[in-house]
Amino acid sequence: MITVCAIGATILQSLDQTIANVALPYMQGSFSASYDEITWVLTSYITAAAIMTAPVAWLATRFGRKRLFLVCIVGFTLASMLCGAAQSLQQIVMFRLLQGMFSAALVPLSQTILLDIYPAERRGFAMAIWGTGVMIGPIMGPTLGGYLTEALNWRYVFYINLPFGLFAAVGLLAWLPNARGQRRMRFDWVGFAVLSLGIGALQMMLDRGQEKDWFNSTEIIIEAVLAGLGIYLFIVHVVCAKRPLIRPTLFRDRNFTAGLVMMFSTGTILVSSLALMTPWLQVLSNYPVATAGLVMAPRGIGNLASIMLGGRLAGRIDPRCLVGIGLVMTCASFWLMTGWTPDVSQRELITGIVIQGAGLGLVFTPLQLVAFTTLAPSLRTEGASLFALGRNIGAAIGVSVTSSLLAHNAQGLHEVIGGSVSPFNRALQALGPMAHRLLDPASRHGAAVLDQVINQQAQIIAYVDDYVLMICTTLPALLLLLLMRRPPRAVVRVKAREGAVME
Repeated sequence: MITVCAIGATILQSLDQTIANVALPYMQGSFSASYDEITWVLTSYITAAAIMTAPVAWLATRFGRKRLFLVCIVGFTLASMLCGAAQSLQQIVMFRLLQGMFSAALVPLSQTILLDIYPAERRGFAMAIWGTGVMIGPIMGPTLGGYLTEALNWRYVFYINLPFGLFAAVGLLAWLPNARGQRRMRFDWVGFAVLSLGIGALQMMLDRGQEKDWFNSTEIIIEAVLAGLGIYLFIVHVVCAKRPLIRPTLFRDRNFTAGLVMMFSTGTILVSSLALMTPWLQVLSNYPVATAGLVMAPRGIGNLASIMLGGRLAGRIDPRCLVGIGLVMTCASFWLMTGWTPDVSQRELITGIVIQGAGLGLVFTPLQLVAFTTLAPSLRTEGASLFALGRNIGAAIGVSVTSSLLAHNAQGLHEVIGGSVSPFNRALQALGPMAHRLLDPASRHGAAVLDQVINQQAQIIAYVDDYVLMICTTLPALLLLLLMRRPPRAVVRVKAREGAVME
């Protein structure tokens, strides 16, 4: 029951990262807001969650893990109800800030609880179950959000959290053992302040960079300077302070440090690959929204299957091998995508999507096992918080970089391809007189058709460039496996009838 309730809390947090995206146009109409203003509904949640992730370990130790977990679930559920009842843009942004603050502790605490209540030989299974909860949210979010918005109202995107929140809170209150907090602990206000400055400024820079033309904008330059300054001061503070917010002892564990870097690298492609796939299907291949959702569904199936498989194999096979296989599968899927055109068959589409989902799922569970097996139990909550923070920052950077690169390359390639269109181009001459009349730039219709063709070709190549970038981001992570030690292998016998575990 503790496992079920903890996974319910995990789904709450992961679901709300994506469920509100499809409802933004409807919120924009309800609040008479511009596009720039309505995006604060997303950025306020992400920024608040990222900032409040770091002090989760201190809060759990100071007030007790059970008390903090229950407060965060109840607070998250109440903030969701307030978001659904908001009557103005200012109200919903403020309530989303609260929702993000309460959501920050849900994933780290659920992961730590599962690591603690399961024995060493069963932690692979526990991480598989937990990984399912983390990954199912982004998969279900857009589909569920679109259905609720279309069938009912955008406010039910937030009201849907009520039954999950109540179930998780009641279950954990009944079954989770209580632990007293340490009242004499002092909070590292300096470390929290500079970390909040760095993360907040970085998130703002990533969210508004494409809109403001990046470093041609004074605002983006200021945010970049503040982000660099905040992160630098935080690192110096962690090294020099007596009782920092994040203890340097964490980074002495080689497996955890390498796993944290790998989680950041995986985070850059985890969300960005999904963010690129949706417009590719709808814009380039002209798939209807419902069909695009069905085509992308096998990604989630492959993801869930590999997470469960990885959890079962992690106790029998070296988890580092499973992580390496997952990274290679992910790179192979991106390599297949570099050959995609709007005429690609659905079979090839689904094959690439399934391989990608299975590869990412195979990385997720064994990586958690390798990183946390050698970590001291007293450091697990802090380590889980850092893993969540690294994944979120990696996802934000990945989405920002890939979307910016896509727009920039599409514009540049449009100019390059357009410059080669002339009566002297042999490829155009081979099309025949009918094509010349259809693509005649002297006529309004011909110029529009020609521009559409050039724009489509530019976008296809720009997507290929993004997929190549993802390959170049994923492959170096394989080198980190060389730095990791194999976790202790337990020889386990399970008696099917008696259910006893003997080591």
